[in-house]
Amino acid sequence: MNNALPNILEIKNIEVVYDNVILALHDVSLNVPRGKIVALLGGNGAGKSTTLKSISTMLASERGKVTKGSINYDGEMIELQNPSEMVAKGMVQVLEGRRCFGHLTVEENIITGAYSRKLSRGDINQELEKIYSYFNRLKDISKKQAGFTSGGEQQMIAVARAMMAKPKMLLLDEPSMGLAPQLVAEIFNIVKELNQKEGVSIILAEQNTNVALKNSDYGYIIETGNVMLDGTAESLLNDDRVKELYLGISKEGRKNFRDAIKDDKKKKMESDS
Repeated sequence: MNNALPNILEIKNIEVVYDNVILALHDVSLNVPRGKIVALLGGNGAGKSTTLKSISTMLASERGKVTKGSINYDGEMIELQNPSEMVAKGMVQVLEGRRCFGHLTVEENIITGAYSRKLSRGDINQELEKIYSYFNRLKDISKKQAGFTSGGEQQMIAVARAMMAKPKMLLLDEPSMGLAPQLVAEIFNIVKELNQKEGVSIILAEQNTNVALKNSDYGYIIETGNVMLDGTAESLLNDDRVKELYLGISKEGRKNFRDAIKDDKKKKMESDS
């Protein structure tokens, strides 16, 4: 661990290919400052999940690989690491789809997150109480079978399980997907609290641009495997192109950022001439 480095994660110009044929990411670069929340935004199929799996080294399980560029996590190049080694180094990914062990209780699911830490039962109980201080709802249903909990509760279980591994960095893939707005707000409040109180750095991939930017420090917008725009969360929320394309405040019915950028360049040329 190198706390002297301002960025816990630095991705430079990565390219990702599936099955040695399909180009999924092209020339993607982004940074996650230590102790901050960074949003990776874009529509379905934009390349958000592929970017997260590149970072957590999970691509190999889907016949994908980083073919160009570099990923530096906490001062170390990670191209030769595997997912279990990344967990040991403090990086944990919460996959899209919540993926709880349905036959286990809520508490048993959460405890599985501490498996790599080899804790005593007393230490596990202490860690559980700390987790429950953030996830009050889960404490109330701790003995319930996870398969019979709601989608929002399962998302909380997945994040709580990840936190039991005591990560330095958390990767969240579509945490709001399929959830009611009230539950989305509750989950993001917890995520922000974990960031502020536990100091965990977070990168979250989200289609819900509005809620993601309101709970992040910085954001990157990705389309068709390319980063099209980045900036502070506040600047992106106030960007007219973001408003039109991602926040539903459309004036001209633009389809994507590439078109928006072309239009802006055209207008600038016309005004300069």
